[in-house]
Amino acid sequence: VQLVESGGGLVEIGGSLRLSCVVSGATYSVNALGWYRQNPGTLREPVAVMPTDGDSINYVDSVKGRFTLIRDSAKNTMSLQMNDLKPEDTAVYYCYAGWVGVRSYWGQGTQVTVSS
Repeated sequence: VQLVESGGGLVEIGGSLRLSCVVSGATYSVNALGWYRQNPGTLREPVAVMPTDGDSINYVDSVKGRFTLIRDSAKNTMSLQMNDLKPEDTAVYYCYAGWVGVRSYWGQGTQVTVSS
């Protein structure tokens, strides 16, 4: 499975960004898709994750109401729409695909920086 990300960058507090990810390869080998983020010295944390066979999306509490995970199955893409960005959203964001508890695939990572 290959994941190629685009988007990210520098934005002011309260601004918006959209991250996109193209998923290709053996997508039948995964049962979950989503986005994670990580800062230096910290664990990579899930931001928004959904099962491949459903519509239920799990968001980390800190982004609920501000971030939206959008999946386009026909185009094998998914996006993360991020609104009302805060300094604590600053991180490297990774596109994720995996079979939960078995294997994980990651995009190359894209930096999101929210400045005052």
